[in-house]
Amino acid sequence: MFGFLPLVTSAKTILVNNQDELLEALKDTTADTITLGKDIETTQKINITRPVTIDGDNHTMKYVGTFGEDNSKSNTVWGGIYVLQVYKTKATIKDIKLTGGNAALLINGSEVNLEGTIDVSGNGFGGIELGQGVNVTEDVKLNLSKDINVVNNTEKETAPTIWVAKDSEDATITMNGVTKTLKTGEEFSIDEIEEIIGIDIEKNPNTGDNITLYVSLLMISIVGIFVSSKYLKRNNA
Repeated sequence: MFGFLPLVTSAKTILVNNQDELLEALKDTTADTITLGKDIETTQKINITRPVTIDGDNHTMKYVGTFGEDNSKSNTVWGGIYVLQVYKTKATIKDIKLTGGNAALLINGSEVNLEGTIDVSGNGFGGIELGQGVNVTEDVKLNLSKDINVVNNTEKETAPTIWVAKDSEDATITMNGVTKTLKTGEEFSIDEIEEIIGIDIEKNPNTGDNITLYVSLLMISIVGIFVSSKYLKRNNA
C-alpha cells in the first residue's frame, strides 16, 4: 500500500513599512512572522488576535494618535491606548521599541514570549500590562527569553515597567524554567522583576552589560600595573 507523504509547510515572513501594511499582514493567517522594515508610526491600537511573531528588527513602533474624548495629544490622558495588544492568543515579540501610547503592550488573556531587546520607554502609564478584562477568562502568561533586555528609561512610581491589572486574575512570568505568580494589582520595576525570576545580575545602565565584567577587567588592570611597577623597580635598582 502507498502511504501518504506528510504535508510540509514553509514559514512565511512579511516585511512591513507602515501601519497599513502591518494591519494587512496581521490579517494574512499564512504569515508566521511580521518584520518591521523601518520605524512605524501608528494612529490606532494594533491588535494581535492570532498566533504570530512580531520581529521589530530593532525598529520602533510609535503611536502618534490622540487620547480620550477630548482627543488630547498627551499620553498621560487615559484613552486605553496600547501600542500593541495581544488578545486571547499566543504571540512572540522581539527586538522592538513600543512608545507613545498610554502603555506599550497589553497582554490580554494571552501568552506572550518576549525576546531580545524590548524597549517600553516613553509611554504615559508604563510599559507592559498583564490583564484579562471584560469577557476574558484565559490565563495571562509572560515568558522572557534568556537573552532578554527590557529597557524603560521613563520608569517611575506612577509608570511601572510591568503590572497586573486590578480587574484581572493573577498572571505568571517565566524565565529559565522558573515560573512565578504575579498577584492582581501588583506593579513591578525592572529590578523587581529580575528579583522575582531569580536573576542576580547588576547591569550597566548605559550598555546593559554585567558590571562584574568591568570590575574584573579593572582588577586585572590594577594587578598588571602593580606587577609592572615592581618589575621596573627591581631592574632599576
